[in-house]
Amino acid sequence: MRGRVASAVCALLVGVSAASAAPAAAEPGRTESGYGSSSPVTSVISTVVTRDVPLPPTALPHPPECDRLSYLRWRSASGPSESAAADRILVAQPGIFEGAGAFDGVARNTVALAARFGIHLEFWALDRRSNCLEDHTGTRAALATGDLDTATGYYFGGAEVDGRRFAGYADGAATDWLRDQGLEQTLRDQYDLLRLELPDQRVRQRKLLCGGHSLGGFLTGYFAGWDFDGNPATTDDAGYNQCGGWFALDTVIRVGLGLRGIDIPAIPPEIAGGVENLSLQLDTALPVLRLPAVINPETTNLLALAGLAARLAPDGVNDLVSRLPDNPNIDLTLRTLLSQNAAAFLTGSPDARDLTATNEAVLGALLDDNSQPLGFLQASTGFVTGGPTGPKDFPLPDAIARGPLGFGGFGDAPKVSPTRYSPDTVYRWLDWDEVTASTSPATNPGSEVTSIAQLARTLCEPPLDFTEWYFPSRIAFDLQQTTAPSITAHHLHPRGIDTLPMLTLQGSGGIPLPDSGSPLDTRIELAGYNHLDLVTADPDSRRDGSPEPVSARLVEFATR
Repeated sequence: MRGRVASAVCALLVGVSAASAAPAAAEPGRTESGYGSSSPVTSVISTVVTRDVPLPPTALPHPPECDRLSYLRWRSASGPSESAAADRILVAQPGIFEGAGAFDGVARNTVALAARFGIHLEFWALDRRSNCLEDHTGTRAALATGDLDTATGYYFGGAEVDGRRFAGYADGAATDWLRDQGLEQTLRDQYDLLRLELPDQRVRQRKLLCGGHSLGGFLTGYFAGWDFDGNPATTDDAGYNQCGGWFALDTVIRVGLGLRGIDIPAIPPEIAGGVENLSLQLDTALPVLRLPAVINPETTNLLALAGLAARLAPDGVNDLVSRLPDNPNIDLTLRTLLSQNAAAFLTGSPDARDLTATNEAVLGALLDDNSQPLGFLQASTGFVTGGPTGPKDFPLPDAIARGPLGFGGFGDAPKVSPTRYSPDTVYRWLDWDEVTASTSPATNPGSEVTSIAQLARTLCEPPLDFTEWYFPSRIAFDLQQTTAPSITAHHLHPRGIDTLPMLTLQGSGGIPLPDSGSPLDTRIELAGYNHLDLVTADPDSRRDGSPEPVSARLVEFATR
């Protein structure tokens, strides 16, 4: 299989015409509609599927649109329209602060590659129920008008779009219901959706491959051992009997958090109940995981808007930055992510808003591995050019961030920052395939794999977006409590995960995670890949002509 994939790569994505989605058969409580994309991978049909799946009667008051579950579906234009007729279906759980749209790149690459061998794969990316609170009106309208002002006017200026005004970011009573959207409800949502879409349990077991990216691997680990009726004697409902295998994208499929070489011990059972009660109180006070800056609904939407600006006008200069509101959250976020050193962060001088840069360069500064300080937000998208740069020592100097004390949480790439803040110096972006050996000592051609254009469109084009505004704190609390009563009541098959084959793909610059412990796990490290590259890499990222390795490995795994 590997040889066939390698020999066919040169023919991929050439001369393929776009196809529109055929309407799905009408089914009560289910809708499916196509959406457009500027991706060069045009042989793949992309749709958004929504199912009516009400929350339980005990749920706190919530909007009616939150009684639905949604996912993005990608399938080959040359394949069957019915999912049950596909050869295999990969079902992915997103990571923390990540929505279904994050998988757009890897899904298209994988489905298109498989189709070249006559293999009809589908890729489903699940969206957490909490994303029903998001308002994408401005972004959707700006994609239609081609004008960034449509979006920024809506989100920042109170402008009306399609008869609607932005109501602000949900908080307080509007998010109270999320305190119940923890591990149990998240896994139940996946189980219910899979049963509705593929009612025959034998079909699910034969055709579904379940996995995820980042946090999605841990969710899958719990899903594998979950017993949905609470009766361990009946196993048709067990998570490991809903899938035929597991796949992990820069994550690990297991129960319990940890880093490579550092296992977080389980809470002793005798105090687990008390710890869980304390976490429930914390969750009531903080149902959404948010910080005063960097990580909160406004800043996650800011990443989507940065992608939108780069998608609409790649060479436009400071289009988004010049329109950003002047508030403490945005100001502190820019200073945290873009300051070259501690002095710049503390004083706000030079001000990141005074840098002259193209929209692509701004997006690169926010998410590229040579600039973004946090490893779980890094992609290898190229390098900044157009002006002088210097070492970026904030929030940590490279010697610490890339050393043992950094625990791998800051990525493996040296950090650099522009040093000239002048209207006469316009910083631009070299895309992944424009980086050469002489570009900078901080990078090399072999470590750049994601197109900045691919990242931009993935951030803004899918109707279920890349960034997650409202991540339920309950999930974060639950994942650390393997011995909590609410977990042990359903996690009744801890070794169920070991009964199925597993593929673990790890980026060399990704999050350093422990082994799954499964005897059926095949673990592969991908050179040059950072955390986000596992879902965003360009289909032609291998300069030696071999296929993009994430999609190639997934195709190979799916056809075993």
